[in-house]
Amino acid sequence: MKFLKSLSVQVLIALAAGLVVGAAAAAYGGPDATRAIESVEALGGLWLNALRMTVVPLIFAVLVTGIAQVSDAAATGRLAVRAVLWFTGLLVLSAVTSILVTNGVLALWPVSEAASAALRAGAQAPPAGAPTAPDFAAWVRSLAPSNPIKAASEDAVLPVVVFAVFTGFALTRLPDGRGRALIDVFQALGEAMIVVVRWVLAVAPVGVFALGLGVGLRAGVGAAGVLGQYIVTAAFAGLVITVIGYGLAITVGRVPLGRWARATAPVLATAFATQSSLACLPAMIERSRDDLGIPPRIAGLVLPLAVAIFRFTSPAVNLAVCVFVAKVYGIEPTALQYAGAVLVALAVAVGSVGLPGQVSFIVSVAPICLALGLPIDLLPILLAVEVAPDIFRTLGNVTGDMAVTAIVARGEPASPVAMGEVDGA
Repeated sequence: MKFLKSLSVQVLIALAAGLVVGAAAAAYGGPDATRAIESVEALGGLWLNALRMTVVPLIFAVLVTGIAQVSDAAATGRLAVRAVLWFTGLLVLSAVTSILVTNGVLALWPVSEAASAALRAGAQAPPAGAPTAPDFAAWVRSLAPSNPIKAASEDAVLPVVVFAVFTGFALTRLPDGRGRALIDVFQALGEAMIVVVRWVLAVAPVGVFALGLGVGLRAGVGAAGVLGQYIVTAAFAGLVITVIGYGLAITVGRVPLGRWARATAPVLATAFATQSSLACLPAMIERSRDDLGIPPRIAGLVLPLAVAIFRFTSPAVNLAVCVFVAKVYGIEPTALQYAGAVLVALAVAVGSVGLPGQVSFIVSVAPICLALGLPIDLLPILLAVEVAPDIFRTLGNVTGDMAVTAIVARGEPASPVAMGEVDGA
């Protein structure tokens, strides 16, 4: 069947099979079966390390090239600058909203300790004596790494992100285009790391099956319930951002609700079917122009720019994943750790735009987990059930893209939306 060719479906099946086989071995297999599964489980650890080795070089490379892309976009004129400013403000709103909402949801619907233990069963516990967040003065000093290579080797992601951002902006300021050569090098490095990640993800069913065996061996299929709670939590974060996008279009963009609903309905249907903002771009341009009355010059600039450098739901859903992981491990990040995580989430939201879905999940969520002091061993298991949350990611992204376009259009004198030439439908 065609859907079985999907890597996401294969990984999900592999996780379920690993849980069942591991649970059966624990119940009926005896010591020999347990030892055999523990040996196979090592393959899962190898696969996880293969993913882990790409995170720092990939995030550094995509950030440098992403900053250059944003700088090039902002140089195209005042309209692009206004759009980029809106993108930045909405990404901050997305991140802060997610932290508040997800913590609130998990306070009302806490992850049970038994369920947490079940999900942790196949993954490592946080290291004993893990350092807590420094005080404010030490945290500020740590933002600029005295040794970027040492910071990278210690998985100190926030200093690496800060260094990458400064490097990216500095390269765009070199005279005579001399920075272009090095930007091309980093772009090639990022593309090479993506190839490596694709190779690793090609055998994701094997790696996730091996990890699932460990979970099933130690906890049976009891982890299924907490995985369902994760799906609901992550999807709800994306849904909240989608609703915020609706609200911004109606209140700030001044688009009547009926008109907005008619314009976005076919786009949201495409987003649901494809889980790709890029695939929705033609429909977004057409509906913005024909249904919202946005001039083609504005829709033709802002929407492609939004697809290129803006993911409204990225900070929200990625932070929701990390907050959920923190609850599973019983870790309560401090305010300073959350501040650092927001900075990392904003950076990777720009840097990871355009990456394939599975690659984007790893490169976006792993650095935020590391910034919060969380293990990333659960991420492959969560990747296996990312299909549902990814739908809500895309719905929120296209809603945000069209909302920003409507808002920016109001400030342009040639825009019917700006001049109030909208009906009351």
